Amino acid sequence: MPPSSGVSGMDDAAFEQWLVAIGLLSGSQRQRACEALAFSEASGDREAGPQAASAAAVAAKRLPAADPTKPIDAAVVSALGQSQVDRKGCPHCDSHEVVRWGRASALPRYRCKACQRTFNALTKTPLAHLRMKDKWGTYATAIVDGITVAKAATRCGMSYKTAFRWRHRFLQSLSGDKPTALSGIVESDETFILESFKGKRSDLPRKARKRGGKSAKRGLSAEQIPVIVARDRNGATTDAVLPKLNRVSIAAALGGVITSANEFCCDGGSAIVAFARMAGIPTHILPAPGKPNPSAPDFHINNVNAYHGRLKEWLRRFHGVATKNLPNYLGWRRTLEAMGDHATQANWILGAMGTGPYQQIRL
Repeated sequence: MPPSSGVSGMDDAAFEQWLVAIGLLSGSQRQRACEALAFSEASGDREAGPQAASAAAVAAKRLPAADPTKPIDAAVVSALGQSQVDRKGCPHCDSHEVVRWGRASALPRYRCKACQRTFNALTKTPLAHLRMKDKWGTYATAIVDGITVAKAATRCGMSYKTAFRWRHRFLQSLSGDKPTALSGIVESDETFILESFKGKRSDLPRKARKRGGKSAKRGLSAEQIPVIVARDRNGATTDAVLPKLNRVSIAAALGGVITSANEFCCDGGSAIVAFARMAGIPTHILPAPGKPNPSAPDFHINNVNAYHGRLKEWLRRFHGVATKNLPNYLGWRRTLEAMGDHATQANWILGAMGTGPYQQIRL
């Protein structure tokens, strides 16, 4: 038998009885049992903390294992949903005193003993009432592949409008899935993304541009939307669209995430330096980005600048992103980097339900 993980479980006698009972399962019951075992890690292994590894590695470890070639169906969604309920309990009152309460729409329902309300695993999530569960896996793969809405619609056999609506359903929860704190040396810098009214058909404040287009003015202007990105050396990343590039906006985005316990590296912009000084964060201002002081080679902002480059290169395929939807796209890219090789169909659907990689760390 494998060595004990240190977490108490079923006693040996009960385990032997459970093994004997496996032989009595029907085919459908055996399939459900296998799925439940496959996804059990989503609600287990909570003892190890994020200190043991990087934030992204911990997140990937705690996401459930699944066969990426196996199509997602209602049974798999049920198994993912069970892990969601185990973790978060009742979506109405957060109580964990819940019991099974029949099935509806191919999903188990639950009843909360505290508030007496019933629900399923998708209640109060962006995936609630979303149909065609047999296509969720295919669409999740399209999200991981980062293809356009038109290509996703063709791949999944749905209309363009449905594919667009699904994109933002699958991204909504992940746009807010961010680390609550960064560790050690933290790099931060702002980048700028061209303002876009893509999808808006009337009342534009300027002449429409085609396929992303270019700014009317060179350099920085009101057409450039500031985005702040902060990243630690373990790969944990947070970001935000700023209403203005000033200390107040940066403090709203990074306050509490970066603290006096960190060593903060930035390029010396007045707004970001003002934020760091007001928060009492030890700050290292780089005289030239990408060229750290030889006497302190660990203090640089190369990692965050490289992340900016990957983000912009990845966004280029969409030929412009509507500014109102920009937080969803930032969350999309951030989740892809956090999941890494573990960006599977099941993991993405679990994230869309509200348990993304950084949520995994906090649970």
